[in-house]
Amino acid sequence: MTQTKQPVVFVVSVLHLLRLSRSCGPPPERQINLSNIRAGALARRAAQGQPDVKDTPDEPWAFQAREFLRKKLIGKEVCFNVEIKTALGREYGMVYLGKDTTGENIAESLVNEGLATVRREGIRGNNPEQARLCELEDQAKASKKGMWSEGGGTHTIRDLKYTIENPRNFVDSLHQKPINAIIEHVRDGSVVRALLLPDYYLVTVMLSGIKCPTFKREADGTESPEPFAAEAKFFTESRLLQRDVQIILESCPNQIILGTILHPNGNITELLLKEGFARCVDWSMAVYTQGAEKLRAAERSAKERKIRIWKDYVAPTANLDQKDRQFVAKVMQVVNADAMVVKLNSGEYKTIHLSSIRPPKNEGEEKNKDKDKRFRPLYDIPYMFEAREFLRKKLIGKKVNVTVDYIRAATGPGESTPAFSERTCATVTIGGIYKCSSAIKNGKGLHSKKEVPIHRVADISGETQKAKQFLPFLQRAGRSEAVVEHVFSGSRLKLYMPKETCLITFLLAGIECPRSARNMPGGMQVAEPFSDQAMLFTKELVLQREVEVEVESMDKAGNFIGWLHIEGVNLSVALVENALSKVHFTAERSPYYKTLVSAEEQCRQRKEKIWANYEEKPVEEVVHLSEEKERVPNYRPVFVTEISDNLHFYAQDVETGAQLETLMETMRAEIAAHPPVEGSYSARRGDYCLAKFADGEWYRARVEKVESPAKVHVFYIDYGNREVVPSTRLAAMPPAFGTRTLPAQATEYTFAFIQVPLDEDARADVVDCIVRDIQNTQCMMNIEYSGASCPHVSIQFGDTKEDVGLGLVKEGLVMVDVRKEKHLQKIVTEYLNSQESAKSARLNIWRYGDFRADDADEFGYRR
Repeated sequence: MTQTKQPVVFVVSVLHLLRLSRSCGPPPERQINLSNIRAGALARRAAQGQPDVKDTPDEPWAFQAREFLRKKLIGKEVCFNVEIKTALGREYGMVYLGKDTTGENIAESLVNEGLATVRREGIRGNNPEQARLCELEDQAKASKKGMWSEGGGTHTIRDLKYTIENPRNFVDSLHQKPINAIIEHVRDGSVVRALLLPDYYLVTVMLSGIKCPTFKREADGTESPEPFAAEAKFFTESRLLQRDVQIILESCPNQIILGTILHPNGNITELLLKEGFARCVDWSMAVYTQGAEKLRAAERSAKERKIRIWKDYVAPTANLDQKDRQFVAKVMQVVNADAMVVKLNSGEYKTIHLSSIRPPKNEGEEKNKDKDKRFRPLYDIPYMFEAREFLRKKLIGKKVNVTVDYIRAATGPGESTPAFSERTCATVTIGGIYKCSSAIKNGKGLHSKKEVPIHRVADISGETQKAKQFLPFLQRAGRSEAVVEHVFSGSRLKLYMPKETCLITFLLAGIECPRSARNMPGGMQVAEPFSDQAMLFTKELVLQREVEVEVESMDKAGNFIGWLHIEGVNLSVALVENALSKVHFTAERSPYYKTLVSAEEQCRQRKEKIWANYEEKPVEEVVHLSEEKERVPNYRPVFVTEISDNLHFYAQDVETGAQLETLMETMRAEIAAHPPVEGSYSARRGDYCLAKFADGEWYRARVEKVESPAKVHVFYIDYGNREVVPSTRLAAMPPAFGTRTLPAQATEYTFAFIQVPLDEDARADVVDCIVRDIQNTQCMMNIEYSGASCPHVSIQFGDTKEDVGLGLVKEGLVMVDVRKEKHLQKIVTEYLNSQESAKSARLNIWRYGDFRADDADEFGYRR
């Protein structure tokens, strides 16, 4: 018989597990079964994947027997002897509480309390210990203790709940209040299985804010521990296994219950970090309720001592100079809730990520709620806008103190995670203030239980029809408040209008700013000199600042044009004063014209930046040129392909006609050789594609609107006509036939010097006449002046060289649109004389005289 003194670590059923100490590493386990007695079996869950097998409930008084032993033995010193060892290696013996066999006999205590029965079939009469067990059992029966009491013990069977239907609601219902529990199993240092009391929920809990080394399951079913995984598991087992604890269930992301385990002797989360058995993890630290700064401090202590998992640790900022580790910078942009762009004293820009926090993000099932709607993280992710605004109002334009905590290395893309570039993670303070966890403790923002705020922000950038609806309101509003969300170039910005809750594209009025590089249908447009400097100037002055705007008008693309003011500074004037922009002639009508011209003249004289190569021309030469300036026509041959009801028309350049024919022949041959799969193309607004016209041939087109797969509005880019077709008549455009190979050949124009009558019948007569005379014919065209939506041109018949517009005036079908430009006065006079002749002859619209006599501008007519 062997006698050994050992500490009990784990007890199951009668006495399931003992730990034997050794000099290093976790001590080995040893299981001792108490001789000559039997206790009830605890409940057991059915094996996963076997639907026919049911869960086994507790036997009566089994849990009470386990609890009797747990409370009596856990953490206590015991002594045991082994009486029998079976062929399978199972050991049977007696266990005594204390240092020797004079202590309390555990088997006798169980029998005496009526929590175990004696195996009388193996009793030998001459064994006093066995006789003593029988005597105690008879006394328990007589006293009706435990399982010998009346009623059968059904009330002692637990209603164990292995699963929770809605874990998130369950966690939220507890309101982060401590709940009593028993730790039933330790999977690894930071994951345990707990029995929640008094309702007997058996749940797996992951410690918030940390992660310990784990045991990886191999393909053959075996487990291989990561370094220090076994030590971390024993560290947690020796302190928590089968102990009475309190657990705060803090969150439940993706069905994983996060919590903190409270024990009278300390917080296991902090102890694991301090002893080098765990590392901090940002994604779950955000919900930790006991103070995230304590976890960081504990981890820092282990790193400094280089113990266990940190034995080879090298501080990520060890190679940084002191000036790169701590510095003062100016906040230029808040990227999102955890990142910002700062400007160093050297003028360099640097992106900083805030340490230990993560921005709000979408929960799994909410991400794909509306796949047809364009996802905008700033407005669609709950509390992202509030978080960004909090930082923007606090920090933008301010100087802050930055302390680099660590540098996160770049990571490649995973199966479900994107690639991330290297990140500089730092603590940012302003005025010595740094708040990190008070919002969680006080239940603010995304930690509150209030209804999630919804931001319905209309993005009308590039939406011409929506922009037209907003324009009158913005014009009447005078100066409106706005926030600059993005800077595209020195004079082109995206604004958020808080009062109107919309996003608009805004162009600065009165100036001509150097254009940045951009993709065009014909290829990449090269950036103009000083375009980058102009954009940087605008960014530093207004990006993410609160400004005031005066909207004057809008262009054909739905962009608003006006003046932008920030703290009394007119941005248009500021750009001109810094020699980064020129004054545009449209500024003549504005009250800022004199200021703009004066600023431009000063920069021109100093020959700064865009004026560096400026050479002033003699006044006499300018006067001479202006006196001699006359209309110089430059007619070129075009082929008119389409005429619309508003008298706009589309034409192709005859010079590039051969190129178009060659491209169409090659494209159709390619399609004939490799026909597109019907229905395989998914149309999206703005995409270039191929469309099968009514004649059965394929043409290049652009998608203008998608009502449904059966109704797709397309515009034929080489001919100017439009059509509604099903998606089965569309195909993807091969790059070899795209607009980079040959730009769209149909260009929109309208007639110069004429005004179409508003009367529908009169308008129809004009359109019919034009269609009959010039559609699908070659004409000569000259561009006279620019318009809001397209150039205004004069057209001559290809054979007779007669002016088509002038012919319409002579026939009394249209009116003259009087232009004030000096170089156009000669041709305008010719048009007016022809109009007077038509009026005298009472032709067509003049048959009842001059209907414009009342000069009624409200009816759309003007002399």
